[in-house]
Amino acid sequence: MTCCHPATPQPQGTAAVAHPLDPLGAEEITTARRILQEAGKVTPTTRFPMVLLEEPARHTAAAHRPGDPVVRRLRVTLLDTATGASAEAVVDAGAGLLLSYRELDPATEGQPQVLFEEYVLVDALVKADPGWRKAMAERGIEDTSLAVCAPLAAGGLVLDRPGRRLLRCLTWLRCDATDNAWAHPVGGLVADVDVTERTVVRIVDTGAVPVPAECGRYEAEFTGPPRTDLRPLEITQSQGPSFRLDGPQLTWLNWSFRIDFNAREGLVLHRVTHRDGDRERSVLHRASLAEMAVAYGESEETRNWVAFLDAGEYSLGRNANALRLGCDCLGEIHYLNAVLADETGDPLTLPNAICIHEEDQGLLWKHTDVFNDMAVESRRARRLVVSYIATVGNYDYGFYWYFHQDGTIAFEAKSTGIVQTSAIEPGAGSPHGTEVAPGLLAPYHQHLFCVRLDVAVDGLHNTVEEVDVVPVPAGPDNPHGNAFTTRTTVVADSADGGRLADPTTGRRWRITNPASRNRMGQPVAYTLVPQPGPVLLARPGSPVARRMAYGTKHLWVTRHRADRRYPAGEYPNQHPGDGGLPQWTTGGESLENTELTVWHTFGPTHLPRLEEWPVMPVEPTGFTLKPTGFFDRNPALDLPRETPSGHCAP
Repeated sequence: MTCCHPATPQPQGTAAVAHPLDPLGAEEITTARRILQEAGKVTPTTRFPMVLLEEPARHTAAAHRPGDPVVRRLRVTLLDTATGASAEAVVDAGAGLLLSYRELDPATEGQPQVLFEEYVLVDALVKADPGWRKAMAERGIEDTSLAVCAPLAAGGLVLDRPGRRLLRCLTWLRCDATDNAWAHPVGGLVADVDVTERTVVRIVDTGAVPVPAECGRYEAEFTGPPRTDLRPLEITQSQGPSFRLDGPQLTWLNWSFRIDFNAREGLVLHRVTHRDGDRERSVLHRASLAEMAVAYGESEETRNWVAFLDAGEYSLGRNANALRLGCDCLGEIHYLNAVLADETGDPLTLPNAICIHEEDQGLLWKHTDVFNDMAVESRRARRLVVSYIATVGNYDYGFYWYFHQDGTIAFEAKSTGIVQTSAIEPGAGSPHGTEVAPGLLAPYHQHLFCVRLDVAVDGLHNTVEEVDVVPVPAGPDNPHGNAFTTRTTVVADSADGGRLADPTTGRRWRITNPASRNRMGQPVAYTLVPQPGPVLLARPGSPVARRMAYGTKHLWVTRHRADRRYPAGEYPNQHPGDGGLPQWTTGGESLENTELTVWHTFGPTHLPRLEEWPVMPVEPTGFTLKPTGFFDRNPALDLPRETPSGHCAP
């Protein structure tokens, strides 16, 4: 048995809007398009790269009660594919009004996100270009019908004039229509495409490199007979799961929060609270993966620009998978659909986009009392998982929010799929990657995930403290040299908002509420415990470093403002750089006892292994938020003893 039957998927967005933080519905998306069309802002060549909920202020959301009127505003990005002109509009779907409309300057503000239809367009334009065909012929490739021209974000490329909408194209080959193209990169060749003018504007050709010939098939029919020593693993919950869904509102044990999903960030959680006795206590107002960078480390001309912002350039949510029971999720599963806008501005339903389930996680707590006849008390750990999976090009990413019975929240990003590849002379190796097959290089690169946490620890006014564990100097206070203590630094001003992790001191960041005290008289808090790796390794001032500047720090603390949504800025596609967090941390804003957003950057610096070809085992990374004096004692003491039917003998 590989799975249990799922609950019936709930089509979010089809019911009447009951709360200002409800997910967007199909009728609202249709209404927004109609408002813009009636205002003369939509033509046959208008596309809608992004349609998002304009979220209400924190206080508005917190003050809402059932039955209160709901104002729903949508923020819409428009792109005219015939002219390249782009604009941003805000509409009131309930009132039927266009509230604002402004044209964007792509030379200074960046371009709207890449469209799916541009993938097809770029592939066709490049394959028809005489310069590209000549370069392929010089490599001995006359039949280009099985070539894959992958359209990639152009980064800081400008060429002859600012503001052009550009994509850059690398080429891979397939042996047949089902082959793994990533096994056969065409080296030394880049095509730059103006997607508005629909022309290849430049070919960069640094010379032929042999195309790797070895196939990289990973499907079962190509990998030999399957092993026979794996026995079934059955996960059943005969009485159903312990969580409850009321539309997008989820309740599990003492946890409660609202589930949302948008085209840019994917899964978003709102108003995360924990019930403590008869009190409903807030922890987070909003939580999302707001951006992720993938920055490669090759130095040659046709590869030294390869770096992507998967949320801001490619729209993580729009690339979500339809999840499959027993494959992507296992157990007593509940799926939620997501309703987004397609590129023509019409509603589109992504089936089974979100997975919700419970997992056993081993031991939660235990003690054997050696002074009381070896009496034993123990409780098993269970966690609630809310997740989705997105595929962006060669990589697949699973994103998981975990809620634990002891009040801990954790986030995990799992990278899998296929490493991006380039071609080298077989056996030559490279200082910038791993040769995973003859002539096939998997370049070194970084995944820099950035979560946005609109913190609300027991209320909206918080302070962040940096906590290091340090030895006490030798002397009268430490005569035997064994003592150590903590050193606390308040992150008090926006100029100090960018922070680096330090594993040598066990550095973590404590988010406190100075106005709320625990029974020991200390401010209640949650602590962000990182799993630090290298920050962005691109040199300061480089095009990559300017566009991905948020990746230069592990933590950023900013005053909360409604227009501070994304760490690399609103439109990072072809943005000149230094947008977002660098602009918000120039100094002069107090960060103490106020509304804050905490941005945490983390992720692996990936040095590919042979064992990660032709498909990569999951690489997990993440962080935890641990209650630190938030509760007056262990909040999991009230869990019942396991019963004999739960396989724990009395």
